[in-house]
Parts: sequence; structure tokens; C-alpha cells
Amino acid sequence: MYVTWSSQKLSGIVSNGIWRSSGVISGGRYGYATHSEGPRPISRYPVPYKKDLPYDIVELMEEMERKGGFLPNVFKVMAHRPNEFRAFFAYYDILMNRENGNVSKADKELIIVATSANNKCPYCVTAHSALHRIYSKNKTLADQVIVNPELADLRPRDRAMLEFALAVAKPENITEEHFSSLEKHGFDREDAWDIAMVTAFFAMANRIAHLTDMRPNEEFYTLGRLPKEKPEESE
Repeated sequence: MYVTWSSQKLSGIVSNGIWRSSGVISGGRYGYATHSEGPRPISRYPVPYKKDLPYDIVELMEEMERKGGFLPNVFKVMAHRPNEFRAFFAYYDILMNRENGNVSKADKELIIVATSANNKCPYCVTAHSALHRIYSKNKTLADQVIVNPELADLRPRDRAMLEFALAVAKPENITEEHFSSLEKHGFDREDAWDIAMVTAFFAMANRIAHLTDMRPNEEFYTLGRLPKEKPEESE
């Protein structure tokens, strides 16, 4: 997720790690603020403007916006405390981009959906159900898990995975029986660690979202539901 500054050309002046500018930034905009297009602000804490943020955080935000077409509000909200922003997204990257083991990106997103629904977190449920739809190509499963995971159309493997995640989330005392249940469906101890760490991290993220009253971006509601619009061909 991170890129090095050596390959980038900075537009504007950087001083002591802070963007300094007497005018507009990034395509004519000052960047972020707490206001929202919806009926409520995106956070009850102030969201910094780009010009007041450390340049490494601005770079990451702009990269995410370029790749996704919009900037998820969690980046804006966490920018309220830059050091915590860096730690939060560094650990997020480690957990979500780990490619070893039997827990796929779609699996991780479904774990996040189940955990966040259990913790009644509107932001994480909305954002990560969208990501699950994209990774899994399944437009309905995340919605089913949100409403009632026991009645969702889950494969036995996925049900065992979510049952373990929810045992960690609630939290229950984790016993050897939990591990045995996972092992019956091809998950080893390292996979159990992955499931538990994603669950635990997002249990924390859910509580941050509750504290800040973080609001989901409108874009998340349709991601993975509607076909991508094809660019118009020039005549």
C-alpha cells in the first residue's frame, strides 16, 4: 500500500514533514474536512485539511483515491492523529495482504462483516460487505451474514471459519474444540491465528468507528452490486 518518496515528484513545498502551500492542493482542492454530503458529518472529531497533514499520509490518501476512485472515510477520520493513522494502516496491511495459508482475501472480508455486524458497526459492515462482494463475486452472501449468519448460505468450511471468528469476537473462552472444528475443514493453527487477528483488529476498528461516529461513503453501498460503467469510446 505504501510507496517510497524517492520515486515521487512533490508539487508544492514540504517543510518538517508537513505540506505547506499558499494555495490549492491536489487538483484544486484543499482536501479533507469533517463535512459530508449526507445528513451527518463523517466524524465527530475534526478531519484535517490536506495542507496540514504529513506528506506520507497525504501520499497514501492520494494513492488510495486514485486506485479506488474515492477515498474511504476511515482514512480521513484516522488522520486526526497521524501517528495512530500510520500504526493502524501498517497493521491493516500486514493482516489483509498476508498471502500464506488458507484464509483468502474474500474470507477475511467475510470475517470482518460478521465481526462488525456482531459489534453493530455501520461503517465496517457497509465498507467490508462491499469489498467481499468484489473479491468473492457473490452479491448476496455478505448481506445474509449481516442479517443472520446462522441462516446464511454458507459452505461448511465458511461456517466453521465464522463460528471461530465470532467466538473470538464475543468473546468466548477459546478451547481445543474450537481448533478441532477448524481442522475438520482444512484450517491449521496458523490459519486460526489469521482468523483471530483479523477478528481482533476489526473489533478494535469497530469501537473506533463507534467513538468517532464514522459514516460510510455513499460509494460503498453500490460497489460490487452494479456492473462497472464502461468508458465511452471516442468516435
